[in-house]
Amino acid sequence: MINLRSILCETSGIPAINKFLMLLVVAISLTVSLSTRAANVKSDPVVALVNDVKFYKSDVERARKQLPLEAQKYPSAAVYQHLLKSLIDTHLVATAARKDMLDKRSKIVKQVRRIEDQVLHKAYLDERIVAAVTDEKIKELYEIFRNSNSDKKEIRARHILVETREQAMEVIRQLNEGVNFANLAKKFSTGPSGKQGGDLGYFSRERMVPSFSEGAFATSVGKFSTKPVKTQFGWHIIKVEDKRTVKPKSFDQVKVQLRKKLIDDLADSIISELRNAASIKILGQDGK
Repeated sequence: MINLRSILCETSGIPAINKFLMLLVVAISLTVSLSTRAANVKSDPVVALVNDVKFYKSDVERARKQLPLEAQKYPSAAVYQHLLKSLIDTHLVATAARKDMLDKRSKIVKQVRRIEDQVLHKAYLDERIVAAVTDEKIKELYEIFRNSNSDKKEIRARHILVETREQAMEVIRQLNEGVNFANLAKKFSTGPSGKQGGDLGYFSRERMVPSFSEGAFATSVGKFSTKPVKTQFGWHIIKVEDKRTVKPKSFDQVKVQLRKKLIDDLADSIISELRNAASIKILGQDGK
């Protein structure tokens, strides 16, 4: 079980890099929240005052959303005090740094600009994409998905892989005498599935090399190939355990994945549009 204190970067026993990353996350969260403050005081009350600087409930919630996914699963009440403490500590340290003019140093200015760029990168894409990701668009993607994933034939098969045709014929001879296929696979097969009795599970035609698929799909359920099948891996004896037809996944089953694909495609399109409109010159690592 992950220690909540380590996730939230308490000071005791936590590597410096982890504390830095947490401070960075909270700083980004605070920067965004100050520029987008909600007007409704009742739903977003002030939860702390530090030298007249107000911290709102939304600041804490936004910081929680910046935590690793596993930490986000904890109830808000369980992490609230830790996050508020981090927000306040970050503000105090940052204020002290500004008094010492650290924010004017060239190196720090570049780091702050990089953080600002990352925040604006996400905000800009969110603004452009949110209106375009509709249920209608996702359903259009699903129709494309369904048309390209029509009913598929799959089989479940076992195989025994050996190095020579002579060895394969000997296996077939023993099978004809009634020896159990799985036992022979465990004894003779050089393939990784040999330990499982040669079981390959279910697979579609395109998942296997052509000659193997041809031999497997031509074999009836409950039967084994009477002639060994040659591939680049060696000689195979194939037994078909079952055949089935698999229908495409339903809209509800793939909706989340399709939505992600739509978002990724739109982001790529926006970035390509910006790159095409820009003058970009890539130099070598030596600056030449």
